[in-house]
Amino acid sequence: MTATNLLDLDLEGLAAFCESLGEKRFRATQLFRWIHQRGASDFEQMSDLAKSLRGKLAGCATVTGLPVLAQNESSDGTIKWLFDVGNGDAVEAVFIPEDDRGTLCVSSQAGCAVGCRFCSTGHQGFSRNLSTGEIVAQLWFAEHFLRRHLGRDERVISNVVMMGMGEPLQNYGALVPALRTMLDDNAYGLSRRRVTVSTSGVVPMMDRLGADCPVALAVSLHAPNDALRDDLVPLNRKYPLAELMSACKRYLEPAPRDFITFEYCMLDGVNDQPEHARQLIEQVRTSGVSCKFNLIPFNPFPASGLLRSPAPRVQAFARLLADAGIVTTVRKTRGDDIDAACGQLAGDVKDRTRAAERMAERRVVMMRKAESSPPDRQPVGEAAR
Repeated sequence: MTATNLLDLDLEGLAAFCESLGEKRFRATQLFRWIHQRGASDFEQMSDLAKSLRGKLAGCATVTGLPVLAQNESSDGTIKWLFDVGNGDAVEAVFIPEDDRGTLCVSSQAGCAVGCRFCSTGHQGFSRNLSTGEIVAQLWFAEHFLRRHLGRDERVISNVVMMGMGEPLQNYGALVPALRTMLDDNAYGLSRRRVTVSTSGVVPMMDRLGADCPVALAVSLHAPNDALRDDLVPLNRKYPLAELMSACKRYLEPAPRDFITFEYCMLDGVNDQPEHARQLIEQVRTSGVSCKFNLIPFNPFPASGLLRSPAPRVQAFARLLADAGIVTTVRKTRGDDIDAACGQLAGDVKDRTRAAERMAERRVVMMRKAESSPPDRQPVGEAAR
């Protein structure tokens, strides 16, 4: 009989597991607290559990985290862990310390199938979804490692962002139990406004998340019109901007004081012109979505063929949005010296879907189109650099 990894179970699932062993449901709460609040993995440590239950658990359950392949600490205090998820695959989690918070960036997939042009993870292709336990294990390990590392008894991680490797909403079945564990007062006790799911725009799953587990939502926008977004975020061809903005509006209906965070990676000569800012302003006004913009300096990597927008242009872009009454921030780059910044969570994952080859083929086609186009009709997104 295969042992059940209890990191795979939220509190409701753990209660059902305990009942299957002939135990009362309240035992699940005790067990949940030992695992998540105290970081225990040895059932014999769980002193308030009946000895008979500890014996049962030893025969059919485990608390098994992910092996750590590497740990790197940046000069700015950012820590990146590379976790082994088997079969040659690895995922990364990144801890970002701030004066008023500690944020953990968590992965949901090994690789990613979306294939955004500016994301190094997307250039690897997709390997597989992570299990609930593999998602939770990143938080479980990081929280209790940091408590020991910093010599603190209280919670260190105050915010979790599902912004690591993968598209979280394409792994919905494993994601939601993991989110519920993060939110549960008997586990990590995070506020729903301090747990953020970032999506490239999987519209049906946005609707389901709003009904099932309405945490904070960030949308990887990156373009103000469909033509450009089709190129930068291929999922836009399936769920174009009009559908995406409508889904954002629906997501906020039960909680009108909330807002959507639009992430916007600033790409030199591609999406960073004043006209792009004006189009974004019009998108927001037309849709009526309560939002803020987070402008992200691009972290270049050779396969992308893209460059970072100059800082003065980013600031000018931010001013245009702010002057239109849209709350706008420019993300501070963190962990650059350990490749931990946004879009750099690549690791050594095999390219199982020929992503790099397909990206190269697409760039060749676009270059040929650009060469055959008159100068005044250069294709959107391929401005000369």
